[in-house]
Amino acid sequence: MTLYEELTARGLIAQVTDEAEISEMVNNGKATFYIGFDPTADSLHVGHFMALSFMKRMQMVGNKPIALIGGGTGMIGDPSGRTDLRNMMTIETIEHNSECFKKQMSKFIDFSEGKALMINNAEWLLKLNYIEFLREFGVCFSVNKMLTAECYKNRMEKGLSFLEFNYMIMQSYDFYELFLRCGCNMQFGGDDQWSNMLAGTELIRKKLGKDAHALTITLLLNSEGNKMGKTARGTVWLDAEKTSPFDFYQYWRNVDDADVIKCLKLLTFLPLEEINEMERMSGEELNVAKETLAFELTSLVHGTSIAEKSRDTSRELFSSGGAADMPCVELAASDFESGAVDILTILQKSGLCPSKSEARRAVEQGGVEVNGEKVTEFSKSFTVDDCAGEGIIVRRGKKNYRRVIAR
Repeated sequence: MTLYEELTARGLIAQVTDEAEISEMVNNGKATFYIGFDPTADSLHVGHFMALSFMKRMQMVGNKPIALIGGGTGMIGDPSGRTDLRNMMTIETIEHNSECFKKQMSKFIDFSEGKALMINNAEWLLKLNYIEFLREFGVCFSVNKMLTAECYKNRMEKGLSFLEFNYMIMQSYDFYELFLRCGCNMQFGGDDQWSNMLAGTELIRKKLGKDAHALTITLLLNSEGNKMGKTARGTVWLDAEKTSPFDFYQYWRNVDDADVIKCLKLLTFLPLEEINEMERMSGEELNVAKETLAFELTSLVHGTSIAEKSRDTSRELFSSGGAADMPCVELAASDFESGAVDILTILQKSGLCPSKSEARRAVEQGGVEVNGEKVTEFSKSFTVDDCAGEGIIVRRGKKNYRRVIAR
C-alpha cells in the first residue's frame, strides 16, 4: 500500500485538486507542504493531534513539512467556523506561544538538518505596504466569489468586519510566499479551510502562470478534530502542566465506542491490519481498543514510560479501586478559612467540575463520591484533618478521580 492509499484508507483525505499528481508527489517524497497553526495559546491541544500525526506520516517517507505559525494572521483572526470576533494577541505573546509549539511539535516532527521548518508568517505580513499590496494582489481576488465562501457565512449573520474579510487574502499570500521562499508546492488544512486554500492555489497560478505547481488537499475531520480538544472539563492540552498525563490518558480511554476505531486510524501509527482486527470488537471488548488508543497517544506526547505509568494507574484505580499515583490537588490553608471546605468548592478546585453550578448538578445526579461514599448534600464539608496525610479521594462519574490533600 502506498502512503497516499494508506492516508485515504485511514480517512484522512477529504478533497484534492489533482489526485494523480498529488499522490505521485506524496508517495515519492516530493512534497514540501505546510499546515498552519494559530498561536492562540501556549500549548497545542488534542484538536491539533491529527495534523501533527499527518505531518509525521508525510515526513517518514521523505516529504518536508512546514509548520506555519500564524503570527501575522493571528493579529487579525481567522473567521472560519466562528460566529464572533477572535481576540487579537500581542507580538510578544505570539512569539512565546510559537516557541512552546515548536517544543511540542518536535515530539512528532524532526526539525534537524532542514528536514522540517517552522516559519512565522509575521516575517512577511507585518512588513507589507498596504497600497503596494492592494495594487499587486488585490486585483487577483473577486469580492463576489469571496462572499460565497463557507468560511464567511457564519460571520456574515452577525456582521463580518473588514479586518476579518482580509483573512482569505492573507492566507493565500502565505502560500505564495512559501512557494517562492521554500519551494512549498502543497498545502493541507481542515475541511473548513477549503475556500481559503483554493484561493491560495489560484493566486500562485495567476501570478506565476498555470504551470506553477501549487496543490491542495484538505484533511478529513480536521475541524471536527478541533472539537476533540474540548470536554466538559475544558481543553485537553498536550502540555503536562495544563493536562496531566493521567488525565490525557483517561481522555482517550473514555472516548465514545463509536469513535475509538476512527481515532485509531486517524491518530495512531498502528498498522491498519491490527486496527481492522479491533474493528470487529464490540461491547466490553472495545475496552481493549480504547486502552490501546490511550496508550499509543500518551506515548507519542509524554513518552512510553509515562504512558505505562498512566495505564497501570488506570488499571489499578478502576479494577481494584486503588488510587496510587492518581492526579493530586493540594488545597491551601486559605481554602479552610472557615474550618472546612465544602464539596462544591473541592469539585471546582480539583478540576472535576468547571464551575460550582456544574458541581451542584453532579451532586444532584448522584455522580459524586468521596472515599467510596456517595455525596448527597451540597453542604458536605471536609476539614484540614480530613484532607491531611493521604488526603481524600474524590470521584465524579465512573472514571474521573482526584486525590485532594491539605497543603
